[in-house]
This record gives sequence, structure tokens and C-alpha cells, in this order.
Amino acid sequence: MNCKYDVISLTQTQIPGASHHIVAPDMLSTKGIMKAAAMVAEDYALIVPTVDEVTIEQSDIERLVSVAQQTGSVMVYSDYHELKSGILNSHRLIIYQAGSLRDDFDFGSMYVVKSSALRIAAELMEVQYEHAALYDMRLKLSRFGHIYHLPEMLYTKTERDLRSSGVKQFDYVDPRNRIVQIEMEKACTEYLKSIGGYIAPSQVKQCSYEGDFPVEASVVIPVFNRESTIADAVGSAIAQKTDFPFNVIVVDNYSTDNTSSILKALADANERVVYVVPERHDLGIGGCWNEAINHAKCGRFVVQLDSDDLYISENTLQQIVDKFREENSAMVIGAYNMVDFNLEPLPPGTIDHQEWTDENGRNNALRVNGLGAPRAFVTNLVRENQFANVSYGEDYAQGLLFARSYHIGRIFEPLYLCRRWRGNSDSHLDQEHVNCNNYYKDSVRTIEVCARVAMNMEQQR
Repeated sequence: MNCKYDVISLTQTQIPGASHHIVAPDMLSTKGIMKAAAMVAEDYALIVPTVDEVTIEQSDIERLVSVAQQTGSVMVYSDYHELKSGILNSHRLIIYQAGSLRDDFDFGSMYVVKSSALRIAAELMEVQYEHAALYDMRLKLSRFGHIYHLPEMLYTKTERDLRSSGVKQFDYVDPRNRIVQIEMEKACTEYLKSIGGYIAPSQVKQCSYEGDFPVEASVVIPVFNRESTIADAVGSAIAQKTDFPFNVIVVDNYSTDNTSSILKALADANERVVYVVPERHDLGIGGCWNEAINHAKCGRFVVQLDSDDLYISENTLQQIVDKFREENSAMVIGAYNMVDFNLEPLPPGTIDHQEWTDENGRNNALRVNGLGAPRAFVTNLVRENQFANVSYGEDYAQGLLFARSYHIGRIFEPLYLCRRWRGNSDSHLDQEHVNCNNYYKDSVRTIEVCARVAMNMEQQR
């Protein structure tokens, strides 16, 4: 089997067995990609889009090319070994799917692309990017071919980024990356238009708040083993000043520490605290949310508060409900400040998700990996569309679903203090858990992309 290949890389990297080596220091730009695509002579190109220190054998590259030939894929990427602080570990990647629209999807340090497909993608590049060309290329490749994940570790990468998963996950909202993010948004939006998944700003339904509810709003706190923070969280909710009645529904998911006794005492002391223990023992955070929204004491609006976080002031709840009323929103999302356990500021500071705009936020939500906090919902709607019984991404899934048809209200000033500490569920995850989380959110996006394409097709009939 003929496995010749060219190499396209940022620098003159030592890659064994290449027929030609194309150095493209401007590979992130559209001009750089178009120039490199025109220079490729062999049927396949190995793209090396990073300056990572990588060790690979010619036979491993030939394996990638061979798999591309046998599967007919336009792109093939593989798992790899990771050398981190002198320790060698396996670094597994995840399968690419229709909802893998994140611009930070991990393909590793190198991958093979079919040259004819690369040239077609380059010809379709009508928008000139300085930072988003590789992302644009990948999205275009996915339109007319399969992107294949080869679950074999074919090379070793020396990892220099030693930050935890909990720190890395906020890179995309760092203000220093704003120019890059704007380009990524444009590339994603153009892709959604090309596949029929784009939602125009005018595609919005009116939201009904009708119905009899015991209170206007309920703060919902799912909790499991948070004895050190739960009293602060509940206290923050109880302290809210509003011109409407509200309560605090705490769903205790069978805590095994002192959390339950703390909550029982708080409920006995304050009638606003509704203490709930589910009948089921197999609930995730989403399942606990369903316990709250279906409870007889649930209010017209439900507002999120994690069991180790705090509202930033006594006016947060009022601001959120006012936003519902002012904009006929199906969901309201605020901004938050990152703090440590002692409430001291942590970088990157305020997470406000400025990438959300009324014009395009509902589309751009498919590109980013989160929507912000605190999150609030219209109870009628979440009763019709129950939360997924998972403990990660359940709120993101609801946000995408609501954004498909309704207006999402945004408050860009901080309303919330998000504590980052080792007790957080996503602060220090190993690669397996990172992959599991990313795969789930990609699957949620896959469902949403399919639903939006189907909705648009139906509306065009």
C-alpha cells in the first residue's frame, strides 16, 4: 500500500519519511492554509499545528495514512503518549461527531488530512482569518467527509502546560483571547449556515409565564456532602431582598457527612427553606433539579445556586426575575467572579461570557463549552423539558434547547461568587474524566445541531 505523505508544520520539525516538508509559520491564517494546500504534492498531508516536542516513527505516520486510505476519511487523528513532569501516561482522545463544534477540540499534536479534501476546503475559504483558519478548515472538511479517531497511541508528546483542568477550562473566556474568539465565532456561524443549522435573531417564540405558583421564584440547590459550604449557600439565598415571595428548595442527594443535619436545622429555623430528599438513590444533579421543579412548592421561576457558591449581593434574585419580565426570556444567565474557598479573587476574575450577543448568542452557544452562571429558567418550560439525569452539562443542554426557540436574557455584571477549591466536581480532573465530560457535551451539541437543521427544514416547507 502506497503511504507517501507531505508534512505541513509551523516550523522545520523533524518528521521521518516525508516526501516534502512545507513550513507554514502562518498556518493559523487563511492565507497560510491556502498557500500550504496549493503546495501539497502527495495524496495525504501530515499536519503539525503546534510547536510541541513530539517523537514519532515513520511507521506510525504510515499507519495514519493507511487508515485514512482504508476508511476513506478526510482526516485521521490518533491517541498518544504524554510525557509530563518526567512521567509517561496514555493520553486518550474522543470520537469526533457532528456536535464537536468546540474550537478547542483536541486532535493531538498531529493528524493526517486527505490532500484533495484539503484543497477543496481551501477553495471554500471565502472569509480571511488570522487566527481561525485551522478551525475553519476542520469544519469545512467535516462537511464532505469523515473525521476518524484512531484509538492507538502513535507518538509521544512532551507536555509543558502543567495547569489543572479547572484552570484550562476558562481559557476561552479570558479577555486576552477575545480577538481570536470573535474569529472562531464567525467561522462557526458560517458553518452552521452552510449545513442549515443557523438560527436567525428573528426566529424567537414568545414565552408564557402563566399559571398558579405558591411563590414567584425558587432558588434551587442540589447538594451532596457539602458540610463546609452548604450553610453559607443557603444563607446567601435566604438573605435576598425582593418585592415578591420566594423560597429555597434544597435537594439533599443522600449526603453521608453532616450536610443533612445542617439542612434540617436550617429548614426548622426558616420556613423559606424547603428540604427535599428524593425517593430515588440514582439521581445526578439533573435528576435533583427535576425533584425541585416538580415540587408542589416550586415557584414560577427557578434560579440556580451551587452548594459551594454564593450570590454576590442581596439583590441578585430581584435582578434575575426583573430580567425575565423585561425581555420575555425563557432563561436568564448572569456573570460570576472566580474566588477561592476564602472568597479571595482568582484569575481570570469575572466570567461574563461577553461572546454572547442578542444577534448571535444562540448560534455561538454551540461553539463554547459553557453559558455562564447563575442560570435561571421558566418553571413551565423546564417541566415540559426535564433535565437530563447527569451531573455534568445538564444546564448547558437546557440552555441549548431553550436557545433553539426562545430569547435568552443575559446579565453581564457579576451576580455570583464561584468558589474554586479541591472539593469542586470539575477542578482537578484526570484525562478520562475530561474526555467523558467533553464527549457528553459534544453529544448534546450533536442532538441540538440535528434538531435545528430539522426545524429549519420544516419551516422552509
